[in-house]
Amino acid sequence: MRILLATDAWAPQVNGVVMTLRNTIRGLEAAGHVVETISPDRFRNIPCPTYPEIRLALHPFPRFADLAHRFEPDAVHIATEGPVGQAARKFCLREQLAFTTAYHTRFPEYVHARIRLPVRFTYDWLRRFHALAKAVMVATLAVHADLERRGFRNLVMWTRGVDTELFRPGPPLATGWTRPVFMYVGRVAVEKNIEAFLELELPGTKVVVGDGPQRAALQRRFPATVFTGTKIGEELAAHFRSAEVFVFPSRTDTFGLVLLEAMASGTPAAAFPVTWPDRCHRPG
Repeated sequence: MRILLATDAWAPQVNGVVMTLRNTIRGLEAAGHVVETISPDRFRNIPCPTYPEIRLALHPFPRFADLAHRFEPDAVHIATEGPVGQAARKFCLREQLAFTTAYHTRFPEYVHARIRLPVRFTYDWLRRFHALAKAVMVATLAVHADLERRGFRNLVMWTRGVDTELFRPGPPLATGWTRPVFMYVGRVAVEKNIEAFLELELPGTKVVVGDGPQRAALQRRFPATVFTGTKIGEELAAHFRSAEVFVFPSRTDTFGLVLLEAMASGTPAAAFPVTWPDRCHRPG
């Protein structure tokens, strides 16, 4: 099968959405499918306001349509609701092609955290965006129930996994950090609520692994915290193993892949008892 994947989240971003898509592509290709990814790097693009690491494609539809026609997909999946995702949706509707979408991110809450736009307006727009999809893929039952309550239809489960060959118990890094080590891994952005972690009075060392628009401000406010920048692969796995506790302060994530990566590394996780993190620690 020839599968076209349209996404606004792609390299050089390092986050759960990108990792999920990369793992999915790897699995599909291993099963013999051909996957074509159309992402912002294939268009003229600009940095996203308040989050320059994210690139926004400018007027992508004409080139998107050309790329899609050349590929001749058997199936189209729209991973995000940004400019590339909107171009993909427009193309599928024009060509009368069925398509699937995914709900990876609590976008309304993230917009509200930045510009205070009431979440109901963004959810109204998202509901219209996903309404014509053959299936809207979601990661957890909590998100499924929340979106269903908000009027979304055609919701299906799309579970996640973790690479247990990479993320596994093993020796920690030789860092010299005062123990115990409390570690956050992920995007350093306002919606991740990292201040709630950094404001805690804790013994030992607090470590933030990752990058994002809030990093410089947090480094100024919390000079005793170790900020390592982005880590990937075996180096990231070694960081997980180097903490006594993995701290996940977000209240809005739909999944939080880093929680599974930490626990697969043998590191217990501390999180708020909300939606997905709560399910990590409860049976059923």
